[in-house]
Amino acid sequence: QLQASGGGLARPGERLTLSCAASGFRLADYAIGWFRQVPGKEPYWLSSIARGSLGEYYSNSVRGRFFISRDSAKNTVYLQMNSLKPEDTAVYLCAADLTLLTYQTGNYYQPGQYNTWGQGTLVTVSS
Repeated sequence: QLQASGGGLARPGERLTLSCAASGFRLADYAIGWFRQVPGKEPYWLSSIARGSLGEYYSNSVRGRFFISRDSAKNTVYLQMNSLKPEDTAVYLCAADLTLLTYQTGNYYQPGQYNTWGQGTLVTVSS
């Protein structure tokens, strides 16, 4: 099970850090992805952290502004979002690939690669 938290209201230019806590499995053993979704659209991939120390991946749209990290002791993955913009407003979702499909294919950006999803946390960026 995944639990996303940390969303809320932010002003443009501010920073928010989202958390994705896992229960029932070790996050470090699996790829974890962050997506965001707006009404009427499919989840949009932002970033993933691969299992173990295999690396981090970012969408071109957030590279250099968003940063993903993992705290294995807390079994939590974080998404630090800097310089927030109004267009970052969305429900943010974290997902886990418990089937190791991302590891086999090297494809981290498609939602179908992940089989376990958290409930999402709403981020609103507005002045």
